[in-house]
Amino acid sequence: MTIISAILLLGILIFAHELGHFLVAKLSGVKVLKFSLGFGPRVVGRRIGETEYLISLFPLGGYVKMLGEEPEEEFSEEERERAFSAQPLIKRTLIVLAGPLFNIFLTYIIFTGVIATGSPITVPDAKNFLPFIDKIQQGYPAEAAGLKPGDRVIKIDDREIDTWFDMVEIVSRSPGKKLRFIVKRGDKTVTLQITPKEEEIKGPDGKPVKIGRIGVMKTSGSPLQLIQGKRIIDAPWLGLVATYRMSVFIVDTIKMLIAGEVSLKNIAGPGTIISESGKAASAGLLPYLMFMALLSVNLGILNLLPIPILDGGHLMFYMIEALRGRPLKEKTMLIIQRIGLAILIALMAFAIYNDIIRFLTGGDR
Repeated sequence: MTIISAILLLGILIFAHELGHFLVAKLSGVKVLKFSLGFGPRVVGRRIGETEYLISLFPLGGYVKMLGEEPEEEFSEEERERAFSAQPLIKRTLIVLAGPLFNIFLTYIIFTGVIATGSPITVPDAKNFLPFIDKIQQGYPAEAAGLKPGDRVIKIDDREIDTWFDMVEIVSRSPGKKLRFIVKRGDKTVTLQITPKEEEIKGPDGKPVKIGRIGVMKTSGSPLQLIQGKRIIDAPWLGLVATYRMSVFIVDTIKMLIAGEVSLKNIAGPGTIISESGKAASAGLLPYLMFMALLSVNLGILNLLPIPILDGGHLMFYMIEALRGRPLKEKTMLIIQRIGLAILIALMAFAIYNDIIRFLTGGDR
């Protein structure tokens, strides 16, 4: 079930992405030679008109092959006007941009549909997601131990803390247990011993549950924003708001990864995607669609990064071409693309390494 749900999810995301390139290329008059879901050897295919539609062996990807897309490709003079490389800069830009935008559009369609059913969309706020302490409650263990507003919790015992929820989870399940907090206070690192106070609350089933609390609060804003419509007519607008806020969350998270505010251990690879898609599918249609929406907007935004090989890399080349009045030399672009490919391979290798460590440690990093 897990593998099937992952293949279906990835297939839909890839289809949406490549459909964007395909439709805009067709509308621009460019000849599309192949439309493939997957890479590698052909499994099944059929030619309809001038385009061959394929399902290929390896499902982690896909492509649209257009006439004149490769620099060394040869074509007749009669076909020149339909070659991708012969198109004006604006047309080439729109064709490349369409793929990521269709992924973001898919997220919008899912969010709008979910809100139309009356269900809420929960969107994280990256800046409030970090484990910074805003307020200390009087009479609680955090005050007695010397925790201060502005402190950032970076570790509890041997576990690294990346989000506010990481801290809440550990504290909640540790009533009466002494915990070693390592916090960053300005330029200093401080170690504190804090024993969460035991309190009793009602659990989801209404029965009393004992949890731990140390008396810290967020006042700068909630880490999660709830978007829910009261009327079905609100869905298209609120779907747009939810898509925008989710996109901002992803962009902010990328910035934090680059700045070192969020650990690179959070980068996930295909193993995590397969595992999480299986969990989402088992939980029901709504969680599965929400996971699909999150991955789709991720795919769209990540593809816009100015890394050669990605769509954003091509857009970067087009921007340089617009500024120079002519494209870069083929040799220069080839060197840059090889560097981009090396970066992607390194990131993928690191993501797979993270997946393996999660598997070996049971997800506790």
